[in-house]
Amino acid sequence: MRGHQEETRAAYDGVVELYASKFANRLETQPFSRNMIGTFAELVRGTGNRRAADVGCGPGHLTAMLHDLGLDAIGLDLSPGMVDHARRAHPTLRFDEARMEALPVEDGTLGGVLAHYSMIHTPPGELPALLAEQVRVLAPGGLLLVSFFGTEGPEPVRFDHKVTPAYSWPVDRLAELLTTAGLDIVARLLHDPASERGFLDAHVLTRLP
Repeated sequence: MRGHQEETRAAYDGVVELYASKFANRLETQPFSRNMIGTFAELVRGTGNRRAADVGCGPGHLTAMLHDLGLDAIGLDLSPGMVDHARRAHPTLRFDEARMEALPVEDGTLGGVLAHYSMIHTPPGELPALLAEQVRVLAPGGLLLVSFFGTEGPEPVRFDHKVTPAYSWPVDRLAELLTTAGLDIVARLLHDPASERGFLDAHVLTRLP
């Protein structure tokens, strides 16, 4: 697992300012994604536990969005360069360097976890362990929103992401992994292709019983 993580960390450290300039305001033109995150935040608030983690937070823009939506949100990212940028861009919020399969969060303490295109670089065989870690930190009734590139084929597809290799997933396959991890599916959303490759934007919202 460490091999691809080292590559991913180095790749994102090398594009921090460019990535932040391209994506920090991108949800302004993505109403489906924006409203799915809004729904996630509303449901987390409804649990009475407003603690949330934005895992793979990048430059911190979605951590700030969750904060504005009423959550006590922290941002976690593998890339120290991204964490440094996020701290400078949002000095009142907490950002820490962390691996998604080893979150610095106590068991069963979060009302929500947001994974916005942050699992896409994980090889398929390693994804169950990653999902198990998100489940570990959720309190009963807590929510996990996973956003990713969707494909209509039967298997995950490896592709050359602009930063570092990534995978698109059949929604049914990823939903099956989420239920196997112990989560209940609350909602799915598929919408128009996210890139010239023709992948769908996919979002699966889940709840821990």
